[in-house]
Amino acid sequence: MNRFRRTAVVAGVVATATFVAGCDFSVYSLPLPGGAKIKGPSYTVTAEFTDVLDLVPKSSVKVDDVTVGTVEKVWLEGFTAKVRLRLPKSVDLPDNARATIRQTSLLGEKFVSLAPPTGSEKPHGKLDNGELIPLSRTTSNVEVEEVLAALSLLLNGGGVAQLQIITQELNKALTGNEPAIRSVLTQLNTFVGTLDANKQRIVEAIKAVDALAKKLNAQKTTLATAIDSLPKSISTLDKQRAALVKTLQALAKLGNTATRVITASQKDLVANLQSLYPVLTKLAEAGENLPKSLELLLTYPFPDAAADAVQGDFTNLNITLDVNTQKALQGLLKLNLPTVGPTALPTGKISLPLHNTPQFPQSSGLPPLPLPTGTATSCVTGLGLPVCTPTLNRSGFDPELAKVLMPGVAK
Repeated sequence: MNRFRRTAVVAGVVATATFVAGCDFSVYSLPLPGGAKIKGPSYTVTAEFTDVLDLVPKSSVKVDDVTVGTVEKVWLEGFTAKVRLRLPKSVDLPDNARATIRQTSLLGEKFVSLAPPTGSEKPHGKLDNGELIPLSRTTSNVEVEEVLAALSLLLNGGGVAQLQIITQELNKALTGNEPAIRSVLTQLNTFVGTLDANKQRIVEAIKAVDALAKKLNAQKTTLATAIDSLPKSISTLDKQRAALVKTLQALAKLGNTATRVITASQKDLVANLQSLYPVLTKLAEAGENLPKSLELLLTYPFPDAAADAVQGDFTNLNITLDVNTQKALQGLLKLNLPTVGPTALPTGKISLPLHNTPQFPQSSGLPPLPLPTGTATSCVTGLGLPVCTPTLNRSGFDPELAKVLMPGVAK
């Protein structure tokens, strides 16, 4: 009887295995718990992940922690894991939605969470059938295994064993130094606050340094040429070092001498400058009058404009010279002559009629001094001088008369 039962059980198992092998059967086709059952129209979206952890098909797809879809397929392309999600048409997500693999609890199952973008990025568009959520918009939460592995590294060979020693040494270093440490912290706070207040200036300085670096980079060839020629220049300066030292020593000696001279003559220099100040002031006040007065110097006794007043080749000129001998001698010789009678020294008059004087040259420059020609008659009375009537020819004045009338011209 037992043998018959064992044979029946084996036959049943073989029949079941044959049935399963002959059908296209998958465990995933069985009604397993997980994602929501979608009724009505739906669409699929593919998401890329660097690591899907232990996410499996039939896992849930949630929006705002509400299950709305299911994971259809998980596969690998190169080094990127891809997950195909099926969502109902009623789920409205933006085109730039983000996907995250999360856990229901610490040791719970994995699921895919879909959400609009956060932060400065604004939602736009609409997520539609067949679209792809790239790696830039997908993330995976940290696994418990990863946390425990990191903790094991810290506990086994990390710094936990040395925490007591570190704490003891910190206590020794800080005990009795509380005021100094408090001062350091205060200064550090002030320093950080100053940096924060000048953040804009620091940014501008960095930008200026960046602009300078760009300009230097643009002049890289010129700078390289200058650097290449710098050794030759330094060599030349090294050869001329002795001469430069002598020059600097001589310059230092000159500076000391000049300082000594200026110090010694300081009072005289200041006095000379003070005496010169009124003269310069009057010269400045003279303005344009001084250069205009100098125009007569080169054409004495005629003004510069006399050449424009004469038409033709010749001109006639009469000169009457009134002389007060006493005042002239007092003015030139600084003599205080006594007065005898009505006048100490008689006065006289010289009348010089000049004829056939050559015309001044018509030019833009200063005309030369004209020399009168013809005859001149002088009549002097009461001067105690011999009466004379010199005769002038076309070569100029009589020398003796010229000395009396125009001593500067006669010379």
